[in-house]
Amino acid sequence: MAETLLDIRDLKTWFKTDDGMVRAVDGVDLRIDRGETVGVVGESGCGKTVTARSVLKLIDMPPGRFENGQILWQGRDLIPLPAEEMDKIRAREIAIIFQEPMTSLNPVYTVGDQIGEVIRQHENLSKKQARDAAVEMLRLVNIPNPGKRVDDYPHQFSGGMRQRVMIAMAMSCKPKLLIADEPTTALDVTIQAQILELMQEMKERLGMSIMLITHAMGVVAETCQRVVVMYAGKVVEEASVEALFGNPRHPYTQGLIRSIPRVDRGAEQKQRLEAIPGTVPSLLQPPTGCRFAARCKYVMDVCTQAMPPLKEAAPGHFVRCVL
Repeated sequence: MAETLLDIRDLKTWFKTDDGMVRAVDGVDLRIDRGETVGVVGESGCGKTVTARSVLKLIDMPPGRFENGQILWQGRDLIPLPAEEMDKIRAREIAIIFQEPMTSLNPVYTVGDQIGEVIRQHENLSKKQARDAAVEMLRLVNIPNPGKRVDDYPHQFSGGMRQRVMIAMAMSCKPKLLIADEPTTALDVTIQAQILELMQEMKERLGMSIMLITHAMGVVAETCQRVVVMYAGKVVEEASVEALFGNPRHPYTQGLIRSIPRVDRGAEQKQRLEAIPGTVPSLLQPPTGCRFAARCKYVMDVCTQAMPPLKEAAPGHFVRCVL
C-alpha cells in the first residue's frame, strides 16, 4: 500500500453571494499517494481550482467558508489550523503553481527576490545565501544565464520563462506535493510540452507527488497515473489513466473523451468533433438528482430523483451514475 499524503473527505467549500450560497465544491473526496501524479479534469466552473485552493486555505473568508469535510495532510486535518501553522506548510510541504504567471508574480520585485523570499521564510539563510539558492533553482528549471536573469523583473521574461520561474519558486523548498493549476493553459504547444517535461523531471528528482488541474485530456493521458473527473462541484468518476481512457463509464467522461481531436483517424475519415449539449447547472440551486441529468442522453426518471452515490464499478474505478 502506498503512503497517502493528501486525503480530502466530503469537502464542501461554499461562497455566500447576494443571490444566495454558491456550492462551488459540494462533497468532494480525493486522495493523492506519495510519488503519484493525479489529474483533476472537468470544464470551467466545476470546482477544480476551488478544491486546490481549499487544500492550502487560500480561499477568501468571507465570502467563502468550509461547510463540511476534512483535508487530511499526512493524517493531520488542515481546516482547523490557524494561519501561523498553515504558513509553515505552504511552499515547504505543499506548493502551488497558479494558472497565469504574469498575475502571480509581483511586477515591482526581481524574480530572484521573489524566489528568495520563499526560501528565507522556511530556511534559516542569509539574503546572499537565498539569492544563491534562487540562482540554482533558475538553473534547475533551465533558464539560460541564471546568474544574470535572477536580477530581472517578470516583464523581461516570456510567458514560458515566467512559468519556469513559478516552478522554480514552487520547488525551492522541495515540497512533498505540488499543485499545478492549469500550468500550461496560456502557453503554445511547444512550450507546454517543455513545461510538462520539466515538471516530470522535478518530480522524479525530488520524489514528490503532483495534483495536476487541467482541461486537456491529452495532457492527463501523457503525465498522470490516476484521474479524477469533476462536474458541477462533485466527483463523477475516478480511475487509473488506462481504465478511464480504455473504458470511461460516466456519460460526462465519455463526452469529454469524444471531444478530443483524433489525429490518427483524421487522414482516413473526416469526423465532426462531438460537443456535450446544454450548460452546467447553477450551483446556487443545483438540481436534486444527478447534476449531469439535463445534458445526458441516457437520462431516466431515477436520475432526477436522487443524487447517485460514487460506487466502485470495478477495482479502483469509481463512478457516480445509476448505469
